[in-house]
Amino acid sequence: MAKIITIANQKGGVGKTTLALNLGASLAKKGKKVCLIDCDPQANMTMGLGYIQPDELPVTMPDIVQEIINIGANDNKSELLNNREYILEGKEVDLIPSSIKLATIESHLSSAISRENVLKKLIQRIQDDYDYILFDTKPSLSIMTINALVAADEVLVPVQPQFFSAKGLELLFETIENIKGELNPKLKIAGVLVTMYSDRINIHKEIVKVIEEAFKEHLRIFDTKIPVSIKATESQTLSISVFEHDPSSKLAESYELFTSEFLREK
Repeated sequence: MAKIITIANQKGGVGKTTLALNLGASLAKKGKKVCLIDCDPQANMTMGLGYIQPDELPVTMPDIVQEIINIGANDNKSELLNNREYILEGKEVDLIPSSIKLATIESHLSSAISRENVLKKLIQRIQDDYDYILFDTKPSLSIMTINALVAADEVLVPVQPQFFSAKGLELLFETIENIKGELNPKLKIAGVLVTMYSDRINIHKEIVKVIEEAFKEHLRIFDTKIPVSIKATESQTLSISVFEHDPSSKLAESYELFTSEFLREK
């Protein structure tokens, strides 16, 4: 049965998608079977895996969400869900893609019965086929992000070494605690990962120190830090992981180190 990891931070630009893509690829390199699920209407992860026109795909996340809303408790009768054509198989990882239509579907989801459990119903169908399932979420605490947290075992939080990014962690952790208390008691925080870091920039080191002083007593702050690197943009532009693009790069090395640290118990 898969471990379900949601990558979340309501602040944009912290590297959620890059983390999802490269953590997934790194886990696959270690022999794990991985599925990535794109929960962002911008579909950056979908495009980052080579599906440049996600709106032209026959089935994407909004179709799945709408189907689960429509059929309710009769989900075993759904042809769309049963045939699993919504899972796109890749050479490193599998993908359940997104598209811009998800933005519209989210408004329908807000008024649906059991609206927080839609993604949990999807996970129940596929969790036995994978070792890890990773949710990439949009930069807000939307109903889809809440769904991803309800469906997850753990939440992994990337954060940039910037003041406002660090300050926003408090709101995210409060939301996670509320979800844990009301909707998903098994949910735990896997840890905080500093991304886009440079040890040559003093303010980066100062912000990391602030994060550690504020949260390290209660949360896991990963020792590995993901560096600022053009390789991240280049690899996404080429629709490949950094391990395919430049396996000897500092970025690839950092993701391998992080994956090993992530897999170790605290």
